[in-house]
Amino acid sequence: MTFTAWLAVAVFLGAYTLIATEKIHRVAAALGGAGIMLLIHATDAQAAFFSESTGIDWNVIFLLLGMMVIVGVLKQTGIFEYLAIWAAKRAKGYPYRLMVLLVIITAVASALLDNVTTVLLIAPVTFLVCERLALPAAPFLIAEAMASNIGGAATLVGDPPNIIIASRGGLSFNDFLIHMAPMVVVLMVVFIGMCRFLFRKYFRYDPDRAAEVMALNEREAIADRKLLWQSLAVLALVMAAFVLHPVLHYEPSVVAVLGAGVLVAATRVTTQEAIREVEWPTLVFFAGLFVMVGALVETGVIGQVAQAAADATQGQLGLTTMLLLWASGGLSAIVDNIPYVATMSPIVAELVQGNGGNGSAQVLWWALAFGADLGGNATAVGAAANVVILGIAARNGTPISFWQFTRYGIVVTVVTIALCVPYLWLRYL
Repeated sequence: MTFTAWLAVAVFLGAYTLIATEKIHRVAAALGGAGIMLLIHATDAQAAFFSESTGIDWNVIFLLLGMMVIVGVLKQTGIFEYLAIWAAKRAKGYPYRLMVLLVIITAVASALLDNVTTVLLIAPVTFLVCERLALPAAPFLIAEAMASNIGGAATLVGDPPNIIIASRGGLSFNDFLIHMAPMVVVLMVVFIGMCRFLFRKYFRYDPDRAAEVMALNEREAIADRKLLWQSLAVLALVMAAFVLHPVLHYEPSVVAVLGAGVLVAATRVTTQEAIREVEWPTLVFFAGLFVMVGALVETGVIGQVAQAAADATQGQLGLTTMLLLWASGGLSAIVDNIPYVATMSPIVAELVQGNGGNGSAQVLWWALAFGADLGGNATAVGAAANVVILGIAARNGTPISFWQFTRYGIVVTVVTIALCVPYLWLRYL
């Protein structure tokens, strides 16, 4: 590697250490790291702000912005309070039942939408229901972030890396349903069982609080029915456009911004009220993170790591599959899985062709997808949904530290990726 590449690695590790140790605010660490990357010419303005492969992913930024505005308007209708009471009553006030219900909803929704949109919608419900039952919100939010990453792996539209893999590998929506979804169902069952063990000390049942919730009428929580129906109509159209992306060819970011604009223009909600719920620190943190990771791509660091992993397997399909699965999981825990998959997918395409093209060689695409999607659970910055959850938690006065998330994430990632080993081996090898 060049001297600049080594400098870029040092800057990234320094910024990552500051984020992990929380010595300074994560936004300051990400922006500082991005600034230094530009200063040392590890990247430049063109690559950082305009490149699709090494720059800020504006699709992610504007998807988040649009959905945050829609959620901000929805919040004024009382719908989240309604859903919180409904969920608590269905769980009869029992914390573990409540967590199971929330993570299942999150996983299913993440398979149909993208996982970031899902956590934006489910987090407000979580805060309200936990407040009603006097439960700490952090364990529920962490579990939902992980469920969104697992559930999002099931479909082409569920997680952004899957879209990249589908494009490079010539894979369809149905291919993901056939090859990814069955294992995702198994992983969700295992994850639900793990939640009982991982978060057991937080499952404190309060019979008095439960009785109070059971006595509530959730319909009384709706504050503005006209605004609710207007908001739900726009949200339904946005969700439909997400699902129909392969047909309509509108990026999710465009759909989200259009939906937000229509909702604000067609209702009595003011612009100030609409943007009040936007998590600006989260958006800025993403921008800084994209620039730093893009600098590693620009200097060839990620490409060299990926190529070295591919060379180490010496063309053996079984060994290549296992190394790709675990290496993708490990690297996606440290850097954002979107630029990682964008860098790795051309190498995987060559490996697939080198092993005969179709047939059993397709297992390499599924190894990359499982590794990248599930590896995002390992750390607080491994996936976009995790970062969004941390931002929402901090805004609501329930900050989740890097290590509070990561100590659960590492366990979940190791277990879920380990379960993929026999699945990939027995089904394809």
